[in-house]
Amino acid sequence: MIPVNDQLKQEVLNAYRFHGTLLSADPYGNGHINDTFLLVFDMYRMGRLKVILQRINTDVFQKPQELMDNVIGVTAFLQKKILDAGGDDSRETLTLIPTAGGELYYVDSQGGYWRAYQFITDAVCYEQVKKPEYFFEGARLFGKFQRQLSDYPIDALHEIIPDFHNTQMRYEQFQKALKEDVYERAGTVRDEIQCAMKYAYLCDIFPPLIASGELPLRVTHNDTKLNNQMFDNRTGKGLCIMDLDTVMPGLLAYDFGDAIRFGANTAAEDETDLSRVSLDLRLYKAYVKGFTEGCGSVMTERERELLPEGALVMTYECGLRFLTDYLQGDIYFKIDHPTHNLDRCRTQFTLLVDMADKLPKMRTF
Repeated sequence: MIPVNDQLKQEVLNAYRFHGTLLSADPYGNGHINDTFLLVFDMYRMGRLKVILQRINTDVFQKPQELMDNVIGVTAFLQKKILDAGGDDSRETLTLIPTAGGELYYVDSQGGYWRAYQFITDAVCYEQVKKPEYFFEGARLFGKFQRQLSDYPIDALHEIIPDFHNTQMRYEQFQKALKEDVYERAGTVRDEIQCAMKYAYLCDIFPPLIASGELPLRVTHNDTKLNNQMFDNRTGKGLCIMDLDTVMPGLLAYDFGDAIRFGANTAAEDETDLSRVSLDLRLYKAYVKGFTEGCGSVMTERERELLPEGALVMTYECGLRFLTDYLQGDIYFKIDHPTHNLDRCRTQFTLLVDMADKLPKMRTF
């Protein structure tokens, strides 16, 4: 995609015809995929108004129209659910702002796709799990997200990234990269290769349960990190789920497992001191409690039983992807140094081994 220059930004602003005097339009947040700007307008006697303006990364999301169909459909559905429950839809879900022509996204002269959201005020986003209460509230909010969308028509959702959580396919990609060994790195990662093969049985846990209908496909978020949620400044309660670009059909265990992989790890995702990496059972227990409470009766007993396996599978899959990318020469994930993907892989696999040891305890929660 071409860089966002002042001329392109002005074209988009003209398409929306926002009211008030524009005071600033600066880059916002720490996302690595889309181009995001915070617009601040002077509304004269009404004070200041903030708007999020975002350009979708079409290198990553190659079907932006389908992506926006998902976002539009899900947000409209959530708004109705929130209003029916007596909530505030302007704060409890994302609200798209239409263009001057009434469209909910804009295609610029260069073929770029843009959308604008109302800025949610008096709320905060956390980058790290600093307190178990935050993790509990985040879990409850994602569980509530599942409950609210439990009757959303799955067939109406587009699969934005095909086979995103196809662990069997990820393993086949790893085997291919290992066989080709283009960068002759396999000899330096024998322990990681052995771990990938030892836990390959995890690839086969969920596919037969999906095929048999034992586990239902649901509307899954697929990026359930804490920093994709907003919390109310006054109450500290979970308020709103953000970043709906990867909303697709999937398993409840996927969203649960990815949140645990990221949030209940005692170390950073690229920690090099592996002695610091483990599953924090206190945080795990808090997330189980919040997630099941948020889901309520929507979660089936079989789904509940398989939450621990969801954590193992998502951790294994992520480690496998890092290892595959390292073998292929770091072509997918951005790296800060030559062994960055290998460090990430080692962290995930160390966490996986600890999870496997703690699995009996995880099941008791």
